[in-house]
Amino acid sequence: MSRRTIADLRALHAAGRRFTVATAWDRPTSEVVEAAGIDAILVGDSLAQVALGHESTVRVGMSEMLHHVAAVVRSSHEALVIADMPFLSYPDAPTAAENAGRFLRDAGAGAVKLEGGAAMAPIVATLTRSGVPVIGHIGLTPQSALVDGKPRARGKQVDAALQLLDDARALEAAGASAIVIELVPAELASAITARIGIPTIGIGAGAGCSAQVQVLADLLGLLAGTPPRHATPYATLRDSAITALQTWRSDVEAGRTPGAAQQVVADDALRAALDVLPR
Repeated sequence: MSRRTIADLRALHAAGRRFTVATAWDRPTSEVVEAAGIDAILVGDSLAQVALGHESTVRVGMSEMLHHVAAVVRSSHEALVIADMPFLSYPDAPTAAENAGRFLRDAGAGAVKLEGGAAMAPIVATLTRSGVPVIGHIGLTPQSALVDGKPRARGKQVDAALQLLDDARALEAAGASAIVIELVPAELASAITARIGIPTIGIGAGAGCSAQVQVLADLLGLLAGTPPRHATPYATLRDSAITALQTWRSDVEAGRTPGAAQQVVADDALRAALDVLPR
């Protein structure tokens, strides 16, 4: 099967089929996401926190993102790979075009995602005119954390909700292929979805969106602590991994491993030579 493109996701949307997007950042995460049949992989700047231990997404730049996007592209074969444009990588149209080009040309991504509403429409238009598939992102925008402070829901007041609808329409008019809607009331996300012609990809925005995206570490229970409210862990792999490692540690301490199956066995000639080695 050939790799999916943004046109394939648009076709699913046109056919009334919901699709799925999950984050990944390296070979193991890419392989499990693709093996599960997930339609698209987002190499999100959330890797700053879930893979690199930073406190915020603003701590990663182009070099880290290019490194991880390329790894995901090498490690997958069917899913569309979406590169998240990191903090300060698209302050103006020329800079955005250069960096988006690096993601597509050098790392092999099939689309880019950037945060912001109507104010980003001119940049989105420049990219799409250049042939770059762009996914917008409205609602909670994590790269604004330094200004906005603690993450909180967006669009809870009427004027803010109407602004998000205007943002979505502006991004669509600029040529965006889809829009991520994060942490807004479910009714608002449904209303926006019904009023634009491109797919919406929800995260903490209810089931009325055209698709859903989640951070893999939250879905699989890979990290300590409580996951975000909008993320439902479908596994607790951290607990399973700790148990497995504790069992291995006990086997090593007791001399139960490595066993015969894990060892290289000397032949008769080598054993004979070893028997006569001087002390």
